[in-house]
Amino acid sequence: MKRKTIDIITLGCSKNLVDSEHLMRQLEEAGYHVTHDAQHPKGQIAVINTCGFIGDAKEESINMILEFAQAKEEGGLEKLYVMGCLSERYLKELAIEIPQVDKFYGKFNWKELLQDLGKAYHDELHIERTLTTPKHYAYLKISEGCDRKCSYCAIPIITGKHVSRPMEEILDEVRYLVAGGVKEFQVIAQELTYYGVDLYKKQMLPELIERISDIPGVEWIRLHYAYPAHFPEDLFRVMRERPNVCKYMDIALQHISDNMLGKMRRHVTKAETYQLIERFRKEVPGIHLRTTLMVGHPGETEADFEELKEFVRKARFDRMGAFAYSEEEGTYAAATYEDVIPREVKQARLDELMAIQQGISAELSAAKVGKRMKVIIDRLEGDYYVGRTEFDSPEVDPEVLIECEDETLHIGNFYQVEVINSDDFDLFGRII
Repeated sequence: MKRKTIDIITLGCSKNLVDSEHLMRQLEEAGYHVTHDAQHPKGQIAVINTCGFIGDAKEESINMILEFAQAKEEGGLEKLYVMGCLSERYLKELAIEIPQVDKFYGKFNWKELLQDLGKAYHDELHIERTLTTPKHYAYLKISEGCDRKCSYCAIPIITGKHVSRPMEEILDEVRYLVAGGVKEFQVIAQELTYYGVDLYKKQMLPELIERISDIPGVEWIRLHYAYPAHFPEDLFRVMRERPNVCKYMDIALQHISDNMLGKMRRHVTKAETYQLIERFRKEVPGIHLRTTLMVGHPGETEADFEELKEFVRKARFDRMGAFAYSEEEGTYAAATYEDVIPREVKQARLDELMAIQQGISAELSAAKVGKRMKVIIDRLEGDYYVGRTEFDSPEVDPEVLIECEDETLHIGNFYQVEVINSDDFDLFGRII
């Protein structure tokens, strides 16, 4: 059994996770038992799907490869394969540095892995996946790559130009997943708003979301990773009119000062950013906005950072993440600017920004106490059922904790919940 077991280890983002799920389905069709658990590998073959986005992610990927390489040297593993973004970018270097790996694959040629195992790739299964998420929700990747040229980002170097998936193929995948019990879809891409420009010569995200929302059984659709410049305005109408399109938008803004937005090559201004946020809240009442911000990009002055803090206080984002700039070779920033802001200054700015957001999050959570909300139950953990509202994406957002008491709740079902308490991030509720 151990020889027929393959362990898949996924690092990085949900887009990587979708690739792993497609590979798992193909391996299962080929007769393998497949696990997805880095902590407890069970087989003699391991496949590590790597991330290469920023320094910390690269380090995590390399450490994971080295850990499994050591297991192979000690006889606990027969074959070790590596795929994904880090492998795509540093294929030759990694092959020299870590010879214990049997083969490195890039982000897009992982199908060769099946051939190297002596198995065929089944084209007829191209929309099928073995979900690693709870069976009631799934990530839905609608495109690959990115045509934006932000100064700091290596993603276009790794993944290449934006390539949209055909709309009918995406809709077929949604129907397939709904038939398997999926009720909730996190729609993902490197850049959602560009969807369709390459295939249909115009932005097609509003039409795609509308057509997904028409499919019976789709209860929630949530949108991740939009770009602020040239936002497709018809999406406001779709979000407002369609009850199964969550009033939630994940839109990475990165900064607010015009100085930094210019240096980052974001093609949007401070005034346009404020106008977009105002438009969202006017056109889609009740919307929850998630954003990501960056501190410490070369050229960020104390005045720029003060402007960013003021922006966070004014905008009062419902959800916010932030990270410190790390220089990525091959990017415009690496070639053009010197990374002179000390690491400790970057970290101090990051801590300060997140402390401001923590206070805002606590206030926004407290404002929900007494409200009734629709909640999906994800899991049972200790004395609590753990669920989410339409404003909460899995893994990254707050959760709703409901004491078990005498009532038995079913994982993957929706319930009406009254919010009875809150902390800085999470809510506590009771079933109505």
